[in-house]
Amino acid sequence: MSASDNNNALEQNFAPLKNDRLLRALRFEPIDTTPVWMMRQAGRYLPEYKATRAEAGDFMSLCKDTARATEVTLQPLRRYDLDAAILFSDILTIPDAMGLGLYFETGEGPKFKHPIRTQADLDRLPVLDVNDSLDYVMRAVTSIRKALNGQVPLFGFSGSPWTLATYMIEGGSSKDYRYTKGFLYSNPEFLHQLLDKLATSVIDYLDAQVVAGAQILQIFDSWGGALGHRQFVDFSHAYNKRIVAELKVRHPEIPVVLFTKGGGLWLDVQADSEADALGLDWTMPIDRARQVLTESQRQLTKHHKKLQSSKAIQGNLDPATLYGSPATIRAEVNAMLDSAYANGEKTGYVANLGHGITQWVDPDNAKVFIDAVHDYKI
Repeated sequence: MSASDNNNALEQNFAPLKNDRLLRALRFEPIDTTPVWMMRQAGRYLPEYKATRAEAGDFMSLCKDTARATEVTLQPLRRYDLDAAILFSDILTIPDAMGLGLYFETGEGPKFKHPIRTQADLDRLPVLDVNDSLDYVMRAVTSIRKALNGQVPLFGFSGSPWTLATYMIEGGSSKDYRYTKGFLYSNPEFLHQLLDKLATSVIDYLDAQVVAGAQILQIFDSWGGALGHRQFVDFSHAYNKRIVAELKVRHPEIPVVLFTKGGGLWLDVQADSEADALGLDWTMPIDRARQVLTESQRQLTKHHKKLQSSKAIQGNLDPATLYGSPATIRAEVNAMLDSAYANGEKTGYVANLGHGITQWVDPDNAKVFIDAVHDYKI
């Protein structure tokens, strides 16, 4: 049973939204200025985040502590004039709940004690009840939504099936995806079984986040760009498309953003989905992305014999730009926005970084970025 079908789900009494700029941009409605937020905006570049994490003890303890997860989500909104908040959590919550034994080694990132390498490993994976094993995420979503008091919309999120599968098979992050790509080419059915299980879990997980209070969703396909172009369609996009389609059945009013790092070459592929927006990394010019999506909309309308909705765009400043001087940051932001609005369309765009903000950024430089976006005259 999906969370949205659960009769026990409490009807939340949330404050009305005061700043809907980002939602309006995704609907291609007029906006007064460009909406902006940052992937990983609650994170290690902020001294107040480091202090709160130290109190919690470790990263997953912080994720599971409702009060502290709420606090770190709100911290960047106290510093910056952001147009959205994003749930403080991790993309690996689903495999952790499946019993893979998530742990973190200093300087090495997340790892799993029990990677998925055999059919027996795969068969042992449970069907998740997300409101049981991941209830701490839903408590955090509701707490954050209430604490925001309508200030800005709240993003919920998940990793994509492909990205989650790479971590689960490799046992951590990877540069060459030796085992995952090994299965892709030697035993694709094994990989599809895992991706199918993960897609079902991601659908239920994001559904539950909406019921808990999320107003917009993002799917992070962080390692989609590691695939070959044919393999991207079959092993990543097909599952993302299925997830979005089911979410739109359950929650047609909730916008969904698909972000594939390294996926600029496949915008025409990703356009064939019900996603409201596509995220870009810094390798794809936004004006070219707009052109590709306009043409894709025309072709898909012809193919489906039904008008296909336009796709908004999110992105795509290189996070390393924030190591530069304030003048450099402002110049790069202006160039990015010139590109975003080059075709004359003055909406349908959300400014962001092309991936997460890094821990070495000066918090003052992040403010320069946010303010430069809002100062730009559309």
